[in-house]
Amino acid sequence: MNDISHSMTVPDCLVAVMIAVSASDENLRTSELITIERIVNHLPVFADYDQDRIRTMAETVFDLFSEEDGLDALFGLLRDNLPERFHETAYALACDVAVADGSLADTEIRLLEEIRFELKVTRLAAAAIELAARARHISLVGNEDS
Repeated sequence: MNDISHSMTVPDCLVAVMIAVSASDENLRTSELITIERIVNHLPVFADYDQDRIRTMAETVFDLFSEEDGLDALFGLLRDNLPERFHETAYALACDVAVADGSLADTEIRLLEEIRFELKVTRLAAAAIELAARARHISLVGNEDS
Protein backbone atom coordinates (compact mmCIF):
# COMPACT_ATOMS: atom_id res chain seq x y z
CA MET A 1 0.00 0.00 0.00
CA ASN A 2 2.82 2.40 0.80
CA ASP A 3 4.23 2.05 -2.72
CA ILE A 4 0.87 3.11 -4.13
CA SER A 5 0.63 6.25 -1.99
CA HIS A 6 4.06 7.47 -2.98
CA SER A 7 3.30 7.07 -6.67
CA MET A 8 -0.19 8.63 -6.72
CA THR A 9 -0.33 11.90 -8.60
CA VAL A 10 -3.12 14.46 -8.40
CA PRO A 11 -4.74 13.02 -11.56
CA ASP A 12 -4.41 9.50 -10.08
CA CYS A 13 -6.30 10.66 -6.99
CA LEU A 14 -9.03 12.25 -9.10
CA VAL A 15 -9.40 9.08 -11.17
CA ALA A 16 -9.49 6.97 -7.98
CA VAL A 17 -12.36 9.09 -6.61
CA MET A 18 -14.31 8.73 -9.85
CA ILE A 19 -13.75 4.96 -9.97
CA ALA A 20 -14.76 4.67 -6.31
CA VAL A 21 -18.07 6.41 -6.96
CA SER A 22 -18.73 4.26 -10.01
CA ALA A 23 -17.91 1.08 -8.07
CA SER A 24 -19.80 2.07 -4.92
CA ASP A 25 -23.02 0.40 -6.05
CA GLU A 26 -21.08 -2.69 -7.23
CA ASN A 27 -22.10 -2.00 -10.82
CA LEU A 28 -19.74 -0.05 -13.07
CA ARG A 29 -22.11 1.27 -15.69
CA THR A 30 -20.96 2.06 -19.21
CA SER A 31 -22.27 5.62 -18.89
CA GLU A 32 -20.11 6.14 -15.80
CA LEU A 33 -17.00 4.72 -17.47
CA ILE A 34 -17.59 6.86 -20.56
CA THR A 35 -17.95 9.90 -18.29
CA ILE A 36 -14.62 9.11 -16.61
CA GLU A 37 -12.94 8.67 -19.99
CA ARG A 38 -14.46 11.93 -21.29
CA ILE A 39 -13.32 13.83 -18.20
CA VAL A 40 -9.78 12.45 -18.46
CA ASN A 41 -9.67 13.28 -22.17
CA HIS A 42 -10.83 16.88 -21.79
CA LEU A 43 -9.92 18.49 -18.49
CA PRO A 44 -6.63 20.40 -18.21
CA VAL A 45 -5.63 18.62 -14.98
CA PHE A 46 -5.30 15.42 -17.05
CA ALA A 47 -3.35 17.01 -19.94
CA ASP A 48 -0.28 14.80 -19.50
CA TYR A 49 -2.04 11.85 -17.87
CA ASP A 50 -1.21 8.38 -19.11
CA GLN A 51 -4.56 6.73 -19.88
CA ASP A 52 -3.10 3.35 -18.89
CA ARG A 53 -3.04 4.62 -15.30
CA ILE A 54 -6.86 4.48 -15.23
CA ARG A 55 -6.69 0.68 -15.11
CA THR A 56 -4.04 0.83 -12.35
CA MET A 57 -6.19 3.19 -10.30
CA ALA A 58 -9.26 1.00 -10.88
CA GLU A 59 -7.36 -2.05 -9.64
CA THR A 60 -6.18 -0.07 -6.61
CA VAL A 61 -9.74 0.99 -5.76
CA PHE A 62 -11.09 -2.54 -6.26
CA ASP A 63 -8.32 -3.94 -4.04
CA LEU A 64 -9.08 -1.37 -1.36
CA PHE A 65 -12.83 -2.02 -1.53
CA SER A 66 -12.20 -5.73 -1.00
CA GLU A 67 -10.62 -4.93 2.40
CA GLU A 68 -12.59 -4.29 5.57
CA ASP A 69 -11.27 -0.74 6.04
CA GLY A 70 -10.75 -0.09 2.35
CA LEU A 71 -12.71 3.14 2.20
CA ASP A 72 -10.71 4.55 5.09
CA ALA A 73 -7.53 3.52 3.28
CA LEU A 74 -8.72 5.27 0.12
CA PHE A 75 -9.38 8.46 2.06
CA GLY A 76 -5.94 8.14 3.65
CA LEU A 77 -4.37 7.98 0.19
CA LEU A 78 -6.35 11.04 -0.85
CA ARG A 79 -5.33 12.96 2.27
CA ASP A 80 -1.68 12.06 1.62
CA ASN A 81 -1.62 12.80 -2.11
CA LEU A 82 -4.36 15.27 -3.05
CA PRO A 83 -3.61 18.91 -2.25
CA GLU A 84 -6.48 20.83 -0.66
CA ARG A 85 -6.93 23.05 -3.72
CA PHE A 86 -8.14 19.95 -5.62
CA HIS A 87 -10.70 18.80 -3.03
CA GLU A 88 -13.64 20.60 -4.66
CA THR A 89 -12.47 19.34 -8.06
CA ALA A 90 -12.49 15.77 -6.74
CA TYR A 91 -15.99 16.24 -5.35
CA ALA A 92 -17.22 17.77 -8.62
CA LEU A 93 -15.83 14.87 -10.66
CA ALA A 94 -17.34 12.38 -8.22
CA CYS A 95 -20.74 14.06 -8.64
CA ASP A 96 -20.44 14.00 -12.44
CA VAL A 97 -19.77 10.27 -12.40
CA ALA A 98 -22.52 9.58 -9.88
CA VAL A 99 -25.21 11.27 -12.00
CA ALA A 100 -23.91 10.05 -15.37
CA ASP A 101 -26.34 7.13 -15.52
CA GLY A 102 -29.35 9.30 -14.69
CA SER A 103 -29.92 7.99 -11.18
CA LEU A 104 -28.28 7.98 -7.79
CA ALA A 105 -28.12 4.78 -5.76
CA ASP A 106 -28.16 5.06 -1.96
CA THR A 107 -24.59 3.77 -1.89
CA GLU A 108 -23.49 6.53 -4.27
CA ILE A 109 -25.22 9.17 -2.15
CA ARG A 110 -23.53 7.86 1.01
CA LEU A 111 -20.13 7.80 -0.67
CA LEU A 112 -20.60 11.35 -1.94
CA GLU A 113 -21.43 12.41 1.63
CA GLU A 114 -18.26 10.68 2.86
CA ILE A 115 -16.15 12.32 0.15
CA ARG A 116 -17.62 15.73 0.98
CA PHE A 117 -16.86 15.17 4.69
CA GLU A 118 -13.38 13.69 4.23
CA LEU A 119 -12.29 16.38 1.76
CA LYS A 120 -13.89 19.13 3.88
CA VAL A 121 -16.00 20.51 1.04
CA THR A 122 -18.30 23.16 2.52
CA ARG A 123 -22.07 22.70 2.32
CA LEU A 124 -22.40 25.77 0.09
CA ALA A 125 -19.71 24.60 -2.32
CA ALA A 126 -21.16 21.06 -2.32
CA ALA A 127 -24.67 22.37 -3.10
CA ALA A 128 -23.35 24.41 -6.02
CA ILE A 129 -21.32 21.47 -7.34
CA GLU A 130 -24.30 19.10 -7.02
CA LEU A 131 -26.65 21.53 -8.79
CA ALA A 132 -24.14 22.02 -11.61
CA ALA A 133 -23.67 18.25 -12.02
CA ARG A 134 -27.42 17.72 -12.15
CA ALA A 135 -27.80 20.53 -14.71
CA ARG A 136 -25.03 19.09 -16.91
CA HIS A 137 -26.50 15.59 -16.94
CA ILE A 138 -30.20 16.36 -17.29
CA SER A 139 -31.99 14.31 -19.90
CA LEU A 140 -34.79 15.16 -22.32
CA VAL A 141 -36.46 11.91 -21.29
CA GLY A 142 -37.90 11.68 -17.83
CA ASN A 143 -39.89 13.66 -15.31
CA GLU A 144 -40.75 17.09 -16.69
CA ASP A 145 -41.31 18.51 -13.20
CA SER A 146 -37.89 17.70 -11.71
